[in-house]
Amino acid sequence: MSRLTELAAEFGMVERALGDPAALADTREYARLTRRHRELLPLVTLLRERDSVQADLDGARELLSDPDMRELAASEIAPLETRLTDIESELVLLLLPTDPDDSRDVILELRAGAGGAEAGLFVMDLLRMYTRYVEGAGLRLNVLDANESDLGGASRVVAEVTGGPGSHGAFRALRWERGVHRVQRVPATESQGRIHTSTVTVAVLPEVEEDEVQLDLSEVRIDVFRSQGAGGQGVNTTDSAVRAVYRAGTPDEIMVVCQDGRSQIKNREKALVVLASRLAERERAAREERERSQRASQVGSGDRSEKIRTYNYPQNRVTDHRLEGDDKNYPLDSVIAGNVAPIVAALARAQRELQLMDMAARDAQETSHGAA
Repeated sequence: MSRLTELAAEFGMVERALGDPAALADTREYARLTRRHRELLPLVTLLRERDSVQADLDGARELLSDPDMRELAASEIAPLETRLTDIESELVLLLLPTDPDDSRDVILELRAGAGGAEAGLFVMDLLRMYTRYVEGAGLRLNVLDANESDLGGASRVVAEVTGGPGSHGAFRALRWERGVHRVQRVPATESQGRIHTSTVTVAVLPEVEEDEVQLDLSEVRIDVFRSQGAGGQGVNTTDSAVRAVYRAGTPDEIMVVCQDGRSQIKNREKALVVLASRLAERERAAREERERSQRASQVGSGDRSEKIRTYNYPQNRVTDHRLEGDDKNYPLDSVIAGNVAPIVAALARAQRELQLMDMAARDAQETSHGAA
């Protein structure tokens, strides 16, 4: 495959570039190279194994002509052929299109929807679930802002999820969480034991680089104020919290608050990163909406208005509505404890199957056109 040859050559160039002292001096370029190296490593590892297995297979076939070695060689050929077939299948999967944002850090936003105080409590349940999940995936979650209530809930939480050593990217881990999460349970405040349904909207915004979104600072108002904790209790004695408002008072207004650290400068920098990421997400959503209008047959857009998952406490069941059959239901106590990975794996597997079907359909179409 020419594409495999190109990617292997790119991996070699990336490795050489990483060994160049000039790359270490450029923080952004070094991060880009490291990210690309991590993306290409599984494919190159498989390519090297394929070459090794093929060499062993060729050697075993040559020994078939040796009477003394024929039996041993014959016993080795079948497992080697099986492994070679498996490797080719794995390489096909690795060549499938991936989301270019997979390796990016993300801004994670949880917002209470229908359900009042109960929805706010579920926001915090989801925050704890995601904290455990991303830590298990080698990532780090840091809360930037939270509108907490006296009851222990929150109407909104904004957090940053960043990659750690050995992780495969924050967006890749969380991309499937975008949408409306519905919870069905008996609230602690419910005296008659009735089940209530509440919702929380989850947004996963890939962080953008400074030069990716043109943010006109003349359109941004920066306010500073004292950080606040739950119930309005002051948690800082200096005006270090930052509020960034884009096009205040217009239909395009976006407001970002960051009170994560005690440094006003760092809070300002992070608020602008979040603001740029939201602008990029707005542009992406508008672009997808235009594409949907042009392709009426498109389904499964991942639009955040879709109810993607239901957490049913009485039945101890989590149902992901994008999946089918045995793949759609999971034990709630396990998922809410942070074991989200099996759902993510099932969603990724379903996407790969669709991609393979699309690839087969395109190949068949090209073959028929060639025959004509």
